[in-house]
Amino acid sequence: MSGPLARVVTAELVKLRGLPAVVGVVLGTPVVAATLAAAFAAAAVGTATADPALATVPYLQVATVLVGVLAAGTEHAGRQIVTTLTVTPARWRHLAAQVLAVAATSALTACAGLAAALAAAAAWGPGDSVPGARSGVRPLLGAVAVLVLVGLLAHAVTVLTRSLVGALVATLTLLLVVSPLLATVTEHARWLPDRAGSLLYAPGHDPVLRPVTGGLVLVAWVAAAVLAAGCASARRDV
Repeated sequence: MSGPLARVVTAELVKLRGLPAVVGVVLGTPVVAATLAAAFAAAAVGTATADPALATVPYLQVATVLVGVLAAGTEHAGRQIVTTLTVTPARWRHLAAQVLAVAATSALTACAGLAAALAAAAAWGPGDSVPGARSGVRPLLGAVAVLVLVGLLAHAVTVLTRSLVGALVATLTLLLVVSPLLATVTEHARWLPDRAGSLLYAPGHDPVLRPVTGGLVLVAWVAAAVLAAGCASARRDV
């Protein structure tokens, strides 16, 4: 990647690196992931339960949601968005650059968290366990993809609402409250982004969706949110 878009992506990455909250999320995620995985592994010793490292993924979603929300929300919390659009008036280019920056930061956060979770699961689980052996590499890659896409979904919601707190509450409510509740009352909850995406790292026996189609459903949610955010941004004065 070269040219104007590359320069804008670099600028967005520099901005993210300069946000203490984002740095705290990236550095704190491995600690939280390791703690959760150790607890899951210790509780699962002698049983045939799912991989303790992958069991942390629903909780790690909070980290990438924070990355996505903070990337856009901090700009709209003050007047930084005015400066940003003065330097980069092409709004779709700015959105694309911010999406790429959020994706890269979310991927770093996800990989660090899962690596710490694997190490903790190996240390606290059965003595003969090998990190990742229970699930294999493909589910781990799927987990990274899901965490990145969830971060992008949160970012798009923030651009659309222009509210850091509102987007954070809305996204976390969808993932942590609405989705689990709906899953207990209707099978159609499978179409929610986190439920569909979970098939990429925890394939179940869903009668409708498979890992690939589940991933495509999550991608469709993200694409629709990014498109709506871009259209809304293009129509605004600021």
